[in-house]
Amino acid sequence: MSDEEILVCAVQLGENFCLYFAGLECDAFCKDKILHRVLRNVNSQLLVVRPDLNMAAFEDVTDQEMKSGNGMHFNIHCYKTTTPSAGLPVAFSIQVADKSYYMCCEKEYGKMTVRFREGEVPEEIPGESNAIFFKKTFTSCSSRAFKFEYSLEQGMFLAFEEEGCLRKLILKKLSREDEVDETMKISF
Repeated sequence: MSDEEILVCAVQLGENFCLYFAGLECDAFCKDKILHRVLRNVNSQLLVVRPDLNMAAFEDVTDQEMKSGNGMHFNIHCYKTTTPSAGLPVAFSIQVADKSYYMCCEKEYGKMTVRFREGEVPEEIPGESNAIFFKKTFTSCSSRAFKFEYSLEQGMFLAFEEEGCLRKLILKKLSREDEVDETMKISF
């Protein structure tokens, strides 16, 4: 709670005696800018999206494969926010075979799962969204590495998990806020 005072002026008395004010910002996310990046894990592997297999995994990629870039070059949609302490709100999208996909999280079999759904990231998000993540610096010493916290579940971050020979993109819960988990480290 802040001791800062904010002057507001009532403008209208609406239905059911609802009071409307001028000069206040809404809590919606409004798109600010788009960054174009490849995403790497701690092993310098690139995140590759394969919508046909309904998965994304970090893989070793050759320079030639990276130039073709199918499923590797992300658009990171940055949003304005009224609560900057949570981190920079971002959404991820990608082009694969002339189709656009956006990253979101969904509950499947009682577990949160990262999915890529066909469609566009919205310009404005009026409230909560399963496609928003808060970009945070991974550690104070690494300004080019980040972790991404899922906006609908505090303490859940994008990470990778080894499954056979794959390093699949997952959501992972941090056990302690000060814990440093290398599987959550993502760099541009």
